[in-house]
Amino acid sequence: MTEEIKNQKECDTENISIEESFKMLDTIVAQLEDRDISLEASFQAYEKGMKILKDCNQKIDTVEKKMMQINENGELSEF
Repeated sequence: MTEEIKNQKECDTENISIEESFKMLDTIVAQLEDRDISLEASFQAYEKGMKILKDCNQKIDTVEKKMMQINENGELSEF
């Protein structure tokens, strides 16, 4: 299990899809729910999960900004 966390820690989450990020988060949650996880490994998993969440938020913000259009009056409106 610790090896899984190490592999996830080395993974670059900025270049993966939101769907893949959610799958990684599901894996991390399952690891954190396991009573056999060490304290150190749980902190690493938590840290990785927070990074993934931050990256997901940035991706969602980017998509939301792309969904805005400038109307004929030069004002932003939702797409």
